[in-house]
Amino acid sequence: MTTTTNTDTNTDTNTTTDKTIVFLSRSIDDERATVAWTLANAGVANGQDVTVFCVSAGVDVLRKGAADTVQMNPHDPSMKELIGKFMADGGTVWACPPCSSLRGYTEDQFLDGVTITGAGPVYDLIKQGAATICL
Repeated sequence: MTTTTNTDTNTDTNTTTDKTIVFLSRSIDDERATVAWTLANAGVANGQDVTVFCVSAGVDVLRKGAADTVQMNPHDPSMKELIGKFMADGGTVWACPPCSSLRGYTEDQFLDGVTITGAGPVYDLIKQGAATICL
């Protein structure tokens, strides 16, 4: 009797990554937009490489001045503070091209550091194992 052992060293299903994408589709009038920025900041604080990808109404939040007076919950920082901290701490912010174009927004109308980019780079991060959070 012959016994064959198949040892595949490439079957580690417990791989982890330090990348997270937060998909934000809510605007300044929706508390979930604040939640998205809070989660993004928590990820950066915990050593994650976090990208916020704004789609649909989420791109409205990125306009210069749009979030300046938004504070959905008086116990939380303002949206302006949340976005500013996220970006200052090294977070990446992307805006969906068609969503921006539909609303007539150009990159120069967005906060400094925001990049208009499509789904390709998003899928690159997902292929690298990025966790995703959708709000």
